[in-house]
Amino acid sequence: MSRNEKSPAANKLIKHNYITILLCIAGVALNLLLSDIVSRFQFPIYLDTVGTIGVAVMGGYLPSVIVGFFTNMLRSISEPTARYYAFLNVLIALTASMIAQQKKLRKWQKILLAIVLFSLIGGGMGTLIPWYLEGVSFDSASLAAKLQLAGVANPLLALLLANLIADFADKAISVIIAVVLVWLLPQKIHSMFLFFGWMQKPLSSEDSAAAKKMNFRVMSLRTKIMLVMSLSLVGVSAAATGISMLLYRSALIKDYIKLAESTVNIAANVVDISKIDTYLAEGGASEEYKQTEQILYSIRDSSPDIVYLYVYRMEQDGGHIIFDLDTEETPALKCGEVFGYDAEYAPQISDMLAGKPNEPIITESAFGWLLTVYTPVSDADGNCACYIAADVSMNQIRQTERSFFAEMLSLFLGIFILIFVLIRWLVEYHIILPVNSIAMSTGTFAYDSETARENSIERIHELNIHTGDEVENLYHAITKTSDDSMRYVADVQEKTEQLAMMQRALIMVLADIVESRDKNTGAHVRKTAAYAEIILKEMRNRGYYADQLTDAFISDVVYSAPLHDVGKIQVPDAILNKPGRLD
Repeated sequence: MSRNEKSPAANKLIKHNYITILLCIAGVALNLLLSDIVSRFQFPIYLDTVGTIGVAVMGGYLPSVIVGFFTNMLRSISEPTARYYAFLNVLIALTASMIAQQKKLRKWQKILLAIVLFSLIGGGMGTLIPWYLEGVSFDSASLAAKLQLAGVANPLLALLLANLIADFADKAISVIIAVVLVWLLPQKIHSMFLFFGWMQKPLSSEDSAAAKKMNFRVMSLRTKIMLVMSLSLVGVSAAATGISMLLYRSALIKDYIKLAESTVNIAANVVDISKIDTYLAEGGASEEYKQTEQILYSIRDSSPDIVYLYVYRMEQDGGHIIFDLDTEETPALKCGEVFGYDAEYAPQISDMLAGKPNEPIITESAFGWLLTVYTPVSDADGNCACYIAADVSMNQIRQTERSFFAEMLSLFLGIFILIFVLIRWLVEYHIILPVNSIAMSTGTFAYDSETARENSIERIHELNIHTGDEVENLYHAITKTSDDSMRYVADVQEKTEQLAMMQRALIMVLADIVESRDKNTGAHVRKTAAYAEIILKEMRNRGYYADQLTDAFISDVVYSAPLHDVGKIQVPDAILNKPGRLD
């Protein structure tokens, strides 16, 4: 098989994952279908998590998170706000998969617990998002309104309780449907919901569980990788969010400046500059003045963001009112009245007295957070006759920024969890399982017999790790080292056996030398060795010194027994072979 050609096992794995993807698509379709059905009949439930929960029970966290996330992304095509709730569906997927892993959805108490948890996520957190974005609002005929009439004074609490009740019913029906679907599907189908990414020979469920839960001294490599990844994602997202918020605020301010400038320019075309002195002299009593004032009112009211619109003449003694429009909070000053300059406008006063244009001013005072645009209007001689100014309320920016931040955070959480579980899955199959499989195979390596050593080597070879990276290099290095070690051990054993045979032969040679000099002993040396073996084995059979009388010990004694008369070598033949008693 060539290097680029995939093995049958790899092709089978790819085919299996394609089937899992199709089943995930089916889970998304089930969510959308049930959600659309209840929406058409205007039922007060959603049923958009049935597929998510079912896939979580059968396939675990990765396929269920995919189903939950893309359900809301596709729903957002027709319902744009659905994308901001994607992370809730994802959290439900994670919760369901964790409960399913512990096999807790087989008892009604655990099913009830799951429903409560799903309700807290969907109804509890699902209430806080719109409250943060838009505040609390509900119809008078809604359950929240009825709860408020029943004594729940706080509107947010009433809305929260109402949503929890409604979501409990929704999640109860969703869980029951999901559990029934799981029960109806055969066990063979359940395994098809699992994504596999084996970069080695697939492990059994027991070995896989052991490889995932190996002990470590400080911190798991999985935890380190996921921690670094999480911190990186959070850091990049925080920086991107901060930059986006700044750019978004800058864009909003530019839009407000354009709004104020266009309003001022329209007002400048309405005010008759040549009549300003007359207006001041008459105190705004003329009919023409009042008509102009009404037009200015209509210009101001054309946009809800324009709070104040006024026309002033700047003099050394203060600002002279030409036109000033009433608001609900602030009554207008009369034409001809003079006001002192506020401290926040001090840097611009000299330019205003000179009739020069000014940059927009942003102030925060008793009148609110305002953006003010002053535009000088010149008479026929080119002299500054007055300033027309428009104040735009900036309070909406805070609400808009808050909504923008909440929307970005909701989207980020959904995408973050999706990326997190995907990377965790990749890390598990590409790093954790291969490395721990190597550790398990080498950690249980047996040297006590040739068969055990061969089995240990075979276990390492059977792993067949092919990650294509440093882990594969490590695996091949360990495999080569193990093979080399086996050869070295075999060589050492062979040499050891040769030395033992030489030692036994040398002992027997010495024993034969002794016996050849002593004509009276006969086969005494070999008989002594045989007697020693018989005695030691009988002692072991009777339980004497059971710990000491091992096979190795008995063998050493038997092979050493022929040396018990080796001292006869130094005895002269005349004495050793002398008949009768020694004199």
